Amino acid sequence: WVWIDKTRSKEYLILGTSSKTTSEIRFLKADNPPANAEFKLIHPRETDMEYDVYHHQDKFYIQTNEADSKNFKIMTAPVENPCKANWKEFIPHRDSVYISAFDVFKDYVVIHERKNGLEDMRIIDLNSMKEHYVGFPEPVYVFYSGRNPNFDTKTYRFTYESLVTPYSTFDYNMKTREKELKKQQVVLGGYEPSQYESERVFAQSKDSTMIPISLVYKKDLFKKDGSNPLLLNGYGSYGDCNDPYFSTSRLSLLDRGFVYAFAHIRGGGEMGKIWYEQGRVLSKMNTFTDFIACAEYLISEKYTSPEKLVIEGRSAGGLLIGAVLNIQPDLFRVAIVEVPFVDIVNTMLDTTLTAVVTDYEEWGNPNDKEQFEYMMSYCPYQNVKAQDYPDILILAGFYDPRVNFWEPAKWVAKLRALKTDDNKLLLKTNVSGHGIASGWYDFYKEIALEYAFIFDVLGIEK
Repeated sequence: WVWIDKTRSKEYLILGTSSKTTSEIRFLKADNPPANAEFKLIHPRETDMEYDVYHHQDKFYIQTNEADSKNFKIMTAPVENPCKANWKEFIPHRDSVYISAFDVFKDYVVIHERKNGLEDMRIIDLNSMKEHYVGFPEPVYVFYSGRNPNFDTKTYRFTYESLVTPYSTFDYNMKTREKELKKQQVVLGGYEPSQYESERVFAQSKDSTMIPISLVYKKDLFKKDGSNPLLLNGYGSYGDCNDPYFSTSRLSLLDRGFVYAFAHIRGGGEMGKIWYEQGRVLSKMNTFTDFIACAEYLISEKYTSPEKLVIEGRSAGGLLIGAVLNIQPDLFRVAIVEVPFVDIVNTMLDTTLTAVVTDYEEWGNPNDKEQFEYMMSYCPYQNVKAQDYPDILILAGFYDPRVNFWEPAKWVAKLRALKTDDNKLLLKTNVSGHGIASGWYDFYKEIALEYAFIFDVLGIEK
């Protein structure tokens, strides 16, 4: 990738190039540079080294994973000569804390840190070097930096939501430490957050790793006796975080007695870069065994039962669902699979398809014998076998440039040819891309279809 941007101070232009695992940054003075001026290189591309650059007065702040700092650290460098030899440590690397974002202002820096899968904001006053954490009251939540274009400000805008709290915009005064709610998503129908409960629990995976699970339910409809239906959502790829966001459509499930859960499995980024590294290329099997461990935990702790357990995943999350269905199909009652990447071997062998070569760093290069055989061992399409499968609904996009429509189509054909049950197996191909169905309200129609399929299988009449 290539991009150009200006620093928040507006003093420099930043020119960056990167891949999934490397980056290279150049800079140029922004105030009337001469016609023949050239961007100056900070540090040349280096295998498995990423860095990003922020300007403050006579320094650059550099967020980087160099020297095996997988969870990132913050360095400083003088603007007049910011080469790597002049980098000095500002915030050290920590194995248990992942620096997910960094912002620089005239008097403050803001660091987004993940610990045990949850983020917090760390504020440092650059004048006094005193620091504090913002802190959030709920057991599971997610927040993001808002638009903060001003360099000379004491106000930091961010958005916040949780499984219970609707999408909200806050202004935070970094000096007085006061939060001000500016706007919150309106939820029609008399939604009352106090009627719902969110939790964070941990399941023990096959190798004894503890896997976080975020879940929510309606208090007066939940009985911890295995009688509640439960929908378990998973992704676990690309280092992306499957964070516990708020959803108005999810209320339709919760108000029918469902528990809704997010499995924060390896391959995602919820627990930092090391978490991601443990779920990609030749460690990808951890993603699937983690998800199965989450399902088994929720059953053993009586949040649900195998007869009422629904699983869901989209794109690479669809690969996850396809893989676990082959490994342990009797653990689940229903599977909802959206634009699923289920024919990973054949797709990764075709370099004319979108993003295949860049995805070598995620899945492996099938031209390498060891990596090819490893992909073959879990590929959903290659591992369909003669066994009973749960009821499955699959949604595909005819114009999907990432997961071509023939992947789910041939997967369905193979499932129909080999599966030994009479359960439902439906494929719906939308005239759409990799995202939601096209059309203003079609997104909700698609959710309604998924919910109707689940209710039909589970015998929920209203």
